[in-house]
Amino acid sequence: MSNYFSRWSELSSIKKELADRDWFFGTSGNLSIKVSNEPVTFLVTASGKDKRKITNHDFLLVDSNGEKLEDTPSKPSAETLLHAKIYNKTNAGCVLHVHTIDNNVITQLYKNETHIEFTGNEILKALGSWEQDAKVSIPIIPNIAHIPTLAEQFDRYVTGDSGAILIENHGITVWGKDAFETKKFLEAWEFLFSYQVKMATIKNIVGSF
Repeated sequence: MSNYFSRWSELSSIKKELADRDWFFGTSGNLSIKVSNEPVTFLVTASGKDKRKITNHDFLLVDSNGEKLEDTPSKPSAETLLHAKIYNKTNAGCVLHVHTIDNNVITQLYKNETHIEFTGNEILKALGSWEQDAKVSIPIIPNIAHIPTLAEQFDRYVTGDSGAILIENHGITVWGKDAFETKKFLEAWEFLFSYQVKMATIKNIVGSF
């Protein structure tokens, strides 16, 4: 039970930090953190909550299928199944999903691509790429309203204990070994998206003269 409360506190702290960055427009986004390995259980954000607020009902405990294990009127986030896919296939300890303007816009800039590749930026070190000419890429998958079908598409790209997937006009899902690593990865990806969107804007303005 102590692990439950420590994980709750950890996830609540991350939720507040991301909320302070205004990354939870219109109750969007969902977060989770693993509580136990055998069986797999995790805390996940409750559906429809204002994530700028801190309450005793922000998260609920669910099993490996995303079914709630608590007697509560709250419902797990609609996309809990995506989190379950990650926890069941990997050793990840935390999953963060946010809808930002930049991570939506960039999926439109690369609308005809299946991946976006980034190179030559110092922030790549935060993603574990330290080589002089390091490259990283992130897959883009279609935004399918039917969550089980979306989860099937999503699952194809869950291949390691850390990773990230973009859903077109929806948001990014990032996972890592623990909350610290996952937040670091999320920040790095969002930096890259913002950088790329701004560069595209500048090139468009300069090219118009």
